[in-house]
Amino acid sequence: MSNSDSFIEEVTEELRRDRLFAALRRYGWIAVIAVLLLVGGAAYNEWQKARDARVAQAFGDAILAALEQDDAAARRAALADVPVVTPRQQALVTMFAAQDAAADTASVTSALAALTQDTALPPVYRELALLKFVMRPDSGLSPEARIERLTPLTIPGAPYRLLALEQIALAEVAQGQHDAALDRLQGILAEDQVSQGLRRRVSQMIIALGGTLDAA
Repeated sequence: MSNSDSFIEEVTEELRRDRLFAALRRYGWIAVIAVLLLVGGAAYNEWQKARDARVAQAFGDAILAALEQDDAAARRAALADVPVVTPRQQALVTMFAAQDAAADTASVTSALAALTQDTALPPVYRELALLKFVMRPDSGLSPEARIERLTPLTIPGAPYRLLALEQIALAEVAQGQHDAALDRLQGILAEDQVSQGLRRRVSQMIIALGGTLDAA
């Protein structure tokens, strides 16, 4: 390479550096803002996650504290005072209140009925609310209506399938269809994922209906 070629390359490289520095001076603020936005966005996300975790923990602590109350009236009052910030939290408070035997009131039943139709909630919440609503003695549903409402919850893979089958069997007993109820109850015992509590209840119902556990 000749001296002239080397000189031209050095000049060209110098010009490139000059243009780069000029561009940085002119548009460098854009890069600075982009970096600040990225850092700020990451910091905001972390703050939001920490805030949501604190809210969830406070909600859980309040629920546990309410359920630990021995007195039924104090338990209901504590549940009513649980701070809720989302529809899901309100749904959970309503369903916890519904399982209190002393809370057999029309307001709880009406609230459960409303939750079953609340499309803002995930399906799993609406289905659990439906199951609890149907189980309420003051739901006003006939055995036929209970079976109709619960049948969609019995499809394979549904989260509350076995519990819904148990309630349908109870509705069949109310209809006088003892053989159908026995078949359904024995089918529940044949399931792999039946819990110990459900197995115990179903076994007791089978015996009460004159069936045998050997057939299950």
